[in-house]
Amino acid sequence: MAAAALSGAAGRQVAMPVTTLRDRAEEHLRALVGRPDAELREDQWSAIAALVEDKRRALVVQKTGWGKSAVYFVATLLLREAGSGPTVIVSPLLALMRNQIAAAERAGIRAATINSTNIEDWTAIEESIHAGSVDVLLVSPERLNNPGFRDAVLPRLAAECGLLVVDEAHCISDWGHDFRPDYRRIRTLLGDLPDGIPVLATTATANARVTADVAEQLGRDVLVLRGSLDRETLQLGVVRLRTAEQRLAWLADHLAEQPGSGIVYCLTVAATQEVADYLRSRGHDVAAYSGRTDTAERQALEEDLASGRIKALVATSALGMGFDAPLGFVVNLGAPSSPVSYYQQIGRAGRGITGPASVVLLPGLEDRDIWAYFASLAFPREELVRRTLGSLQEAGRPLSTQALETYVELNRTRLETMLKVLDVDGAVRRVQGGWTATGEEWVYDTERYARVAEAREREQRAMLAYLDSTECRMRYLREQLDDPEAADCGRCDNCGGLTLGTSVSEESLATAGERLQRPGVVIEPKKMWPTGLDRLGIALKGKISGGPEEGRAVARLTDLGHGQALRELFRPETPDGPVPVPLVKAVIEVLGEWRPQIDAIVHVDSARRPTLVADLAAGLSRYLHLPVVGTYAIVDETVEPDRGAVNSAQRVAAVGRRFSLQADLPPGARVLLVDDLVGTGWTLTLAAKALREAGAEAVLPLTLAVSG
Repeated sequence: MAAAALSGAAGRQVAMPVTTLRDRAEEHLRALVGRPDAELREDQWSAIAALVEDKRRALVVQKTGWGKSAVYFVATLLLREAGSGPTVIVSPLLALMRNQIAAAERAGIRAATINSTNIEDWTAIEESIHAGSVDVLLVSPERLNNPGFRDAVLPRLAAECGLLVVDEAHCISDWGHDFRPDYRRIRTLLGDLPDGIPVLATTATANARVTADVAEQLGRDVLVLRGSLDRETLQLGVVRLRTAEQRLAWLADHLAEQPGSGIVYCLTVAATQEVADYLRSRGHDVAAYSGRTDTAERQALEEDLASGRIKALVATSALGMGFDAPLGFVVNLGAPSSPVSYYQQIGRAGRGITGPASVVLLPGLEDRDIWAYFASLAFPREELVRRTLGSLQEAGRPLSTQALETYVELNRTRLETMLKVLDVDGAVRRVQGGWTATGEEWVYDTERYARVAEAREREQRAMLAYLDSTECRMRYLREQLDDPEAADCGRCDNCGGLTLGTSVSEESLATAGERLQRPGVVIEPKKMWPTGLDRLGIALKGKISGGPEEGRAVARLTDLGHGQALRELFRPETPDGPVPVPLVKAVIEVLGEWRPQIDAIVHVDSARRPTLVADLAAGLSRYLHLPVVGTYAIVDETVEPDRGAVNSAQRVAAVGRRFSLQADLPPGARVLLVDDLVGTGWTLTLAAKALREAGAEAVLPLTLAVSG
C-alpha cells in the first residue's frame, strides 16, 4: 500500500514510505509481544506469507518458545484486515492458553473458546462468530466429534473460517509421543474446508517420521519449516541414585538451589502427592498438580507458579504443552518413556529468562514398570474390536459407552479411545445417545499397530541409553528428533558446563526413608453398582448397600516406598510363598495406626498365590488373637482370575461366578477381610456383600497392595 503527501512548506510532493505486508505484520507482532523493537524471524515471516499471500498449508516444527503462536496470531490479524473469516485453532490445551489469549487481546484480537467447561456460553459465542465479532475461536479436539458440534456448528464454521490452525500437531500422528484419537478427526475437517483456506500446523516435538506423517495428512503442496531444536538456555544433567529415599532426599537438599520457580515431574498421580507432601515437610513451598486436580485449583496453581509465588509444582505431564511461564528449572523424578516426550517436558524451562535454566533427571528402577503399565493401554486386540462392532450391529440402536462396557471387556477409557479410532475409520459413528455401527467394512491393521508398538519399545531403549550416555545430552535429544543441526551444547553435565552433586544429608535421607516406609493406603469402598448388570442377568443396581467399610493396604504398586517390594512380590515370575518379613512389619504398622475393631478374619481364596494369602491371614490371626472363620472361596475354576478385570460390569459377573462364601461367622461379627492385591475392588465388594448377608455387622478389608 502506497501513500503520498504534499509538503506545504516546500511546495513540492514528498513520497512517504511504502508499507509492505511484512511491515504491517511486524507492527502486529510488536503489539502482540509488547516490545517496540520486536522483529519477525525469517521462518516466521515465511510461514505468515505462505498463509496470507499464497493461501497455502504449512507445517512449522520449531522448539518451544520460538514463537509459533505469533505466526498464527499475526496471520489472523492480516487475514481479518483483508476480510477473511475467523481463525479456528484446534488445541488440546485450552486451559493452558490463557496467557496467549491475553497477549492476543493486547494486539486487538477478539478470542473465544468452545469447550466442555463453558457449555452455557456456546450459543452466544456461535452468534458472535456468525456476526463477525470473533477473530479467533479455540476448540478442543474432543469438540470435533461431539455430535451437536460436528453436525450443527462445524460445517458452518468450516465454510466461514479464514484460517485453520492445528496446535500440537504431533498429536495427529500415531507415531507421535502424544497421539490422540480425537485429532484424527482433523483430516475430515481438512477435507471439508473450501478451496483457498490456509492451514497451519505447529509442534515442537516431531521427528522426521512424525513430520512426514503430519505433512501427508495436511495434503499436497505443504510448506514444511523445520528449525534448530537447540534450547540455548537449558543446562541438562542426570543424577543417578540407587534408591527412592536418596532421590527424595536429593530433592529436599537441592531444590532451593535451583534457579527461580519450576516443575518437578513425576510419572504417576500418586507420586505427585507423596513427593509434594514430603517436600512441604522439609520446608519447601510446593503443591501437587495432575489431571485429577480440580479445574479452578489447577488455574490458581498455574498462576502461582508463573508469578513465582511458589517454588515448584510437583506434577504429572498434565502440566505440559502450552504452559508458558519464565521457569528456571525442571526436575524429572523418574524418566519419561521416550526422549521425545522428555524433550517436550524440559521445554517448560528457560523461557523468558536471561540466565541458564537447570534441567535434572533422577531416574529410578521403577520407571520401566510404569512404562510397561502405560504400554498395556495400547489399541485393543482384534477380537475385542470385532466384539464391539458386533454388539453395536446387534443392538440396532445407539449404545452409550457405559452400556457397551457390559458387552466388551474393556475399561471405559480404552473403550472410548477405541471407538474414536473406529469413528474416524468410518466403522462407527457417534450420535445423540451413544454410538452406532455404520456397517462399513473395517480392517484391523495388525502390521501398523505392531510397528507402532515396536517404535515405542525403541523409544524406551533410547531413553535408557540417554541415561548412560557420555555424549552431549542436548545433542542426543536433538538427534532423536532428527534435528540436522544437532551439535554439542557445551552446557550439559557431559560437556562440562553443569556440575550436579550426588550428596544428600543424613537428616534428609532419614526423613525420606521414614516417609517412604510409612505404610498405609486407604481402600475406598465402592458406592454404586455398574450400570447394565441387568443385561448380564444380575439384579443389582444403584447405590451399594451392605458393602465393605473403608479399608487399608500397605501401599500402591506405583508408590516409591513399599511399592518396589510389592512390585517384586507380584511379578509373574516370583514364586508363591509366605509374606516377606519387611511386609509383615508394614502390615503390623498399618494395623497400629488404623486400629480396626474386629472379631474374626476371613480371607479371599487365591489361585496364583494361595500360600501368600493363607500365610497373611494366619499371621494376622496369631498377632490379633482372632480366629480365621472362613474363606471367600473359588468354586468355579473355569472363570480365569482376571476375567473382566478391565470392565466393571464384566468383573462383577465374573467374580459372582468364580467365588462363593464358605464361612462360619459369629453372630454380628465385625470381619477383617484379607486379600493380597486390590485391582478393581469388586472382589472385596462382593465378598463383603456375602459376609453381610451371612450376618456380619461390618466388613473391613486389609490387603498388601493396591494396583493403581
